[in-house]
Amino acid sequence: MQFDTDVLIWLLRGNRNAADKIMSEKDRCISVITFMELLKAAANKNESAAIKKLIKKLNFTVIPINDDISHRSLIYMEEHGLKSAISVADCLIAATAAESTQVLCTANHKDFRAIGDIELEGFKA
Repeated sequence: MQFDTDVLIWLLRGNRNAADKIMSEKDRCISVITFMELLKAAANKNESAAIKKLIKKLNFTVIPINDDISHRSLIYMEEHGLKSAISVADCLIAATAAESTQVLCTANHKDFRAIGDIELEGFKA
């Protein structure tokens, strides 16, 4: 299962539901974009180090951007960018889920629901 940035933020805040959901999945992955968003939100080097340690400790696979993900995210932006508030980052995260055939677990279901070729699993904090 691929986890969206928001679920990991809930985990970092100590949310039990996020911890339970993540730990219930044997195969955990995130887009490199999610990893970048988490690092960008770090207030200092200690928080950045804690984020990296957590990703490693929980055995998350970090999926890099490749040509197929880039192309698909461009299509998502062309199809949905004017109709919705979907961001570049969300297009890349969605494309990562689609190309890696992962279910995307997110609390921001509304950000991704217009994209029909990804399977979503809602998360509630």
